[in-house]
Amino acid sequence: MIKIMITCRNRLSMTKKCIKALQKHSQIPHQIYVYDNLTNYKLDEHFEYFKDLYNRGIIHQITFNTKESTFNAFSKAVSINQFGSLHIMDPNKDKYDFLLMLDNDIIVTPGWDTIIKRAWKDVRKRNMNDIKMISQLPGGIKNKKSIGKVGEIEAKIGDLGGGGFNSIRPNFFEDVGFLPINELVGHNKKSDQLYWRLMSKSNNGKPYILGLDTKLCIHCGNIGGSICNNLTRIRDEKEALEKIKFGEAEERIENMCFDDFYKMIINDNFLINDW
Repeated sequence: MIKIMITCRNRLSMTKKCIKALQKHSQIPHQIYVYDNLTNYKLDEHFEYFKDLYNRGIIHQITFNTKESTFNAFSKAVSINQFGSLHIMDPNKDKYDFLLMLDNDIIVTPGWDTIIKRAWKDVRKRNMNDIKMISQLPGGIKNKKSIGKVGEIEAKIGDLGGGGFNSIRPNFFEDVGFLPINELVGHNKKSDQLYWRLMSKSNNGKPYILGLDTKLCIHCGNIGGSICNNLTRIRDEKEALEKIKFGEAEERIENMCFDDFYKMIINDNFLINDW
């Protein structure tokens, strides 16, 4: 069993494709926890969509966060802490294969979960206790060092790594800790950097992330639009909130069936090689 947390804000059409990919491309039973943060576009449609998923048992938690419930801090970071706190309360917390932190503009590929499960099994077997996360290459990982095959896939260890797709151990939040939200008030980014610091500290400066040299997921931010980049770049709040609605992209993605959408992104060399 796997636990998956998905953070989203607006971009409903992309969220639909993200969850559909999990349904179609996963092989291991999983639970999905959704954190919808400060959505200001098509709010009624968001509620209706998640209501349908809830009724069908496809999602196992839906949280609608506000500016107040995220303390005017980076909402994704608060969501991660919420998810971690809930997981620690789970009486079966140590029985999961792994946890996954996922952005809603990430589309997983077929069999992604089996590959990661096999890698974690190998990591535990080889007592690679310094590895806190497993992702894909390049995945934003720096200072990479080849270590041969892990779970039958060529792998490298290193530092940093993008926060859009990260599998973590079930005891991650007890081992590494929670994000310091007081350092994220007024920010729309920076959770990755703070976790790099926490993981490096818990590892005494040793490499903490393992990247598998295979395509586990496709990052579609260039298609759906970047929430964080627009909120950070545009200083006027009203203008920024309008810019993150991405109306044209929403309509274009919404009008594509999943199979056509996946065929488009899997054949896009830029997307395939970018992350």
